[in-house]
Amino acid sequence: MAGRALIVEDEVELSELFTEILHRRGLDAVVLHEGAPAPAWIRDHAPDLVLLDLMLPDKSGYAVCEEVKLDRKTNLIPIVMVTARSAHQDMVKGLAVGANEYVTKPFTLDQLNAAIDRALAWRDELCRCGAKEEIHFELKSDACFLEELNHMLSSLFLYSGLPGDSIRQLTTAIREMGMNAIEWGHRKQGDLLVNITYRIDKDRVVIVIRDSGPGFNPARVPHAADPEDPVKHMEVRDALGLRVGGFGILMARGLVDDLQYNDAGNEVRLVKYFAPR
Repeated sequence: MAGRALIVEDEVELSELFTEILHRRGLDAVVLHEGAPAPAWIRDHAPDLVLLDLMLPDKSGYAVCEEVKLDRKTNLIPIVMVTARSAHQDMVKGLAVGANEYVTKPFTLDQLNAAIDRALAWRDELCRCGAKEEIHFELKSDACFLEELNHMLSSLFLYSGLPGDSIRQLTTAIREMGMNAIEWGHRKQGDLLVNITYRIDKDRVVIVIRDSGPGFNPARVPHAADPEDPVKHMEVRDALGLRVGGFGILMARGLVDDLQYNDAGNEVRLVKYFAPR
């Protein structure tokens, strides 16, 4: 049985090319030339893949993608953005609203097929391990982008099944750990990207925050608060130009059910469990 894909593209010739490419992959494609009807169509038909342009006549591809990814019914559907917008900030914004892949025009057939392969493999892996939903974000190392992301995650958490207190605790922990990635992992180098993954499993919500810095030993953190001496870090932070305070790791551990760093110290995993039924 053939799969189904949606193409959201206002250029007729390009949409016909996409249709042929997907047909060769065993996917029957439906084309929409405007963005506004796309989220409802995706909810009603649950396609296996969406190819999405950004510059649409009525509604931007960013808005379409964000709406689809904020809907629990549709956020496991892979979205590949295919656009002429090639600036770095455009790609960052596309990934920030949940796109799985970002392909710029002009592209080669191999580039597009590779992006589709990765997007489909992402969904297959989630289905294989039983995850209910997952979204991957990338954002520049700037507090304003982190706040925008936390606002979006707060909306997602409302549909996760977590109670209100748990949502507030988790978003606070994300803010603290995100700022640690920006300030300590990236030393406020704004062009470096912080990777954040939101995932719902059967019994928990998992957030993974990863920076591209050298990492650290979580057991020896001179710039973080210590339960035995919670103010000794302040002189170090002042010398490094970091935030006053520095209780982030200590605070976050008390706000989530589990907090674990990877061996390199540049990735932290935050877990909140659903209350037993």
